[in-house]
Amino acid sequence: MTFDEAQGYVVLATLAAPLLTMLLLVFVPGSQKMAVRYISLVAGAIMFGLSIYIFTAYQVGDGHNDIQMQLRWTWVENVAFLRQDGITLNLGVDGISATLALLNGIVAFAGTLVSWKLDFRTKDFFILFWMLVAGVYGTFFSLDLFFWFFFYELAVVPLYLLIGVWGSTRKEYGALKLTLMLVGGSALIWIGIFATVHEAGLGTFDMRQLWAAGADGTLDPTFQKTFFPFMVIGCGVLAALWPFHTWSPDGHMSAPTAVSMVHAGVLMKLGAFGVIRLGIQLMPEGAEFWMPTLMALGVTGALYGATAALTQRDFKLISGYSSVSHMGYVLMGLATMNSIGVTGAVLQMFSHGVMTALVFLMIGALYDQAHTRDMKDFGGLAKVMPVWVIFYTMAGLANVGLPGLSGFTAEFHIFVGTFRAYPLAGALAILAAALAAAYMLRMFAIVFFGPLNPRWAGLKEMTPLEKVSGGLLIASMLAMGLYWAPFTDRIGASVTLLPGVTG
Repeated sequence: MTFDEAQGYVVLATLAAPLLTMLLLVFVPGSQKMAVRYISLVAGAIMFGLSIYIFTAYQVGDGHNDIQMQLRWTWVENVAFLRQDGITLNLGVDGISATLALLNGIVAFAGTLVSWKLDFRTKDFFILFWMLVAGVYGTFFSLDLFFWFFFYELAVVPLYLLIGVWGSTRKEYGALKLTLMLVGGSALIWIGIFATVHEAGLGTFDMRQLWAAGADGTLDPTFQKTFFPFMVIGCGVLAALWPFHTWSPDGHMSAPTAVSMVHAGVLMKLGAFGVIRLGIQLMPEGAEFWMPTLMALGVTGALYGATAALTQRDFKLISGYSSVSHMGYVLMGLATMNSIGVTGAVLQMFSHGVMTALVFLMIGALYDQAHTRDMKDFGGLAKVMPVWVIFYTMAGLANVGLPGLSGFTAEFHIFVGTFRAYPLAGALAILAAALAAAYMLRMFAIVFFGPLNPRWAGLKEMTPLEKVSGGLLIASMLAMGLYWAPFTDRIGASVTLLPGVTG
């Protein structure tokens, strides 16, 4: 066994951890809520540690393959149109997926800490929560199209129950709308996957072989141009691609705190990750043809989301539309098809993930006490919740791209790449960033400062676990903001190998 193969078992262990935790929780009586919490806490800490290891152990430089820590087990072979490679549990990471696996570890662990005080059907909640986390890891790690789609769906399906049972406000409406739209997107992906496997004629779902088929012309350019929209729209629904974004604000508004954190922080990134894996890598000719359209949709989403956030009063709706805007930046970065822009898109996935998780954590901490999210009801909270205000301010400053925080790192790369490829789109992206500053500063002025509303004189600070969770997310934002190299080196090494991406 080589060292890389041995490390493949670390990837497998990271994927297996949430699945085994699910199974263990099945046998824990529902009345033993503390046991459920402690098991989940230990599992979350293990996954967090394994994610850090995967990120730091990924090697960059001459002599190192792009796909590392690979593990491959055959599941189906010599059946129907499948030949020797058939369907395999083929796991591995590149610099992009290693970074996003770290994001999942951070946000899932933070969400576990926040969910400590959840008291309603705690066991059921954590079983579904770990199912979602397992699906996210599996999507980031899978190098087989069949299992990629399987884990993608495993991540999406639990959302209906997590929002519909434990959510708030219009939770049934939000859960159903989200599910219907994501299932519609998944149908497009499934059609695209089978069309691709049939067209390639290789008898396999192995993604590396299919990527090679797309690059060398085995997948006909006309086919690629035809089916590229299937993949990108299908994945783009989850990435809040305008105009297929409408589920996102409603879903965010209805979800419980931990689910909002993982939903906005990680799940939306699965869609953008799918654009890379199933779009750029699988159909490079289609990507070259359609990327101007994706740029237009990304710019529209960035501007629309920022403008809509500026008109909202509900904290979660502000953050929901802000997520639409920031995911528009991600899609713009991918559409540049140059290395700095695409690198910026992945950096933005990580930055937005930790930043928006912190925002939803802060909203949840306030809502649990005040039972309202209308910012017009508040004022002067800096007098009674100074730590909460500091944490929220850190998230807001990352949102607007303050130097020293992760948002600046990501947006700098995206804006440079966009100006290089589409100068007008770059100018519009700057306008969207200005609107982001407007809606964040407007909220700060109304909620944090001014006279204290006597109604909220009795509000208390966050719980110790919420402070630990928020501190972890702030540390992540500072890490990327102050020291780019570990992130840009890993992401950039993989981005430069993407077909069609220029220097």
